[in-house]
Amino acid sequence: QVQLVESGGGLVQPGGSLRLSCTASRTMFSIYTMGWYRQAPGKQRELVARIFSGGSTNYADSVKGRFTISRDNAQNTVYLQMNSLKPEDTAVYYCNAAYSSEYWGQGTQVTVSS
Repeated sequence: QVQLVESGGGLVQPGGSLRLSCTASRTMFSIYTMGWYRQAPGKQRELVARIFSGGSTNYADSVKGRFTISRDNAQNTVYLQMNSLKPEDTAVYYCNAAYSSEYWGQGTQVTVSS
């Protein structure tokens, strides 16, 4: 079992930045593929960014060039640096860990509004 705890959400103006963090409860964190997903009201949950155990990444087209995912295996933590935020980035952001099973965090709200 893996428990994931997210932090870093909040209210930010358009063009602003936020950094989300997700810390996992167990060792062998480095073998997991870690991802950030988001779900806006009335929409399906979608992949935002993912980082594999070897460090390679992929991003949704809508966030490429603005968001950066990274991981610190020594701290069992994955980050999502979000720059140039837009109102359409408003959503609940969820951390995901996947290996032989899949685990989700509780979500953190990100609201981009003036």
